[in-house]
Amino acid sequence: MTTATAQVDLFTPVQVGRYTLPNRLVMAPLTRNRAINNVPQSVHQIYYSQRASAGLIISEATQVSPYGVGYPDTPGIYSAEQTAVWQKVTEAVHGNGGRIFLQLWHVGRISHPLLQPNGELPVAPSAIKPAGEASTYEGMKPFVTPRALETEEIPEIVEQYRQGAKNALAAGFDGVEIHSANGYLLDQFLRDGANQRSDRYGGSIENRARLLLEVTAAVVDVWGSDRVGIRFSPSGSFNDMSDSNPEALYRYLAEQLNGFNLAYLHIIDPRPGEDKFEIGTRFFRSIYNGTLIAADGYDKASGNEILAEGNADLVAYGRLFIANPDLPKRFKLDAPLNQYDRSTFYGGDEHGYIDYPFLEESLEESIKPSLA
Repeated sequence: MTTATAQVDLFTPVQVGRYTLPNRLVMAPLTRNRAINNVPQSVHQIYYSQRASAGLIISEATQVSPYGVGYPDTPGIYSAEQTAVWQKVTEAVHGNGGRIFLQLWHVGRISHPLLQPNGELPVAPSAIKPAGEASTYEGMKPFVTPRALETEEIPEIVEQYRQGAKNALAAGFDGVEIHSANGYLLDQFLRDGANQRSDRYGGSIENRARLLLEVTAAVVDVWGSDRVGIRFSPSGSFNDMSDSNPEALYRYLAEQLNGFNLAYLHIIDPRPGEDKFEIGTRFFRSIYNGTLIAADGYDKASGNEILAEGNADLVAYGRLFIANPDLPKRFKLDAPLNQYDRSTFYGGDEHGYIDYPFLEESLEESIKPSLA
């Protein structure tokens, strides 16, 4: 007699690396621009601890170097002061029973001299100016042509990631995610629309993947492979990104990363009509042997669908977690969701950050008129 296998859904516990998570809802990394002078604030403790019922929280993108800054008021993990405040954040999350990974970030060319130490040019694999504008403390400014990194400078980039990983460990995070998506530095090295180098870090797919694999090895050396994840956006064109053969590139990456036994790969899936290349979680499932997190635009129904199909193991939610700190509870009960306010996504104060109501508060407000 064959026993039927129970269908997996968002509330089925899951093993991710060394951790058993109570549900498969991941809070996606969300830039919120509330880290004053690149230092997290006490309000970050409230924000993240409010959302500790997520199976896993992935922090907002956090730069590993002052040269990796690309937006005002984004946090870093390169100083003792930053590390100390992040430690208070992890303590708050753990106090509410949550797990949190830090996302390690370097923006590369997606910056501006106004954001760089001593007004220097941003660095990149090649001196190719991206289309678009940079967000600075003086408003939006056209991107500049970046400075191509010299070959002998690249080991220092690897060491910045290694030190960021060490600082994240000291701050009490449960793991780290390497940000290799959305047109930032590691993504720039991967894709030939941004990388036109002729040294060992450019040209062939193997060469363009070299920096990411070196960074991964360095971070794994600090954390162990089962507490390290990587984020990719293989179909994304954000920040003026393109590649001549993305299928071959990401197939090679998946095959190489199979050897690391990582905690997970985190894939930003394509949205119909928005992205040039249709490569997402389902593509990786056929190649990658480990855990996959699917992201971008999922709701409860579509999240359960991709899990039931077996094409992902967890689902990341962004805007829904911004507006619903207790999103897992609301999904579980099929309760109404708070609507998010886009005008408060980036920058500002506590409004739109830590003042979205929990379900009980929403219900109390909804019954007040009937009690009047």
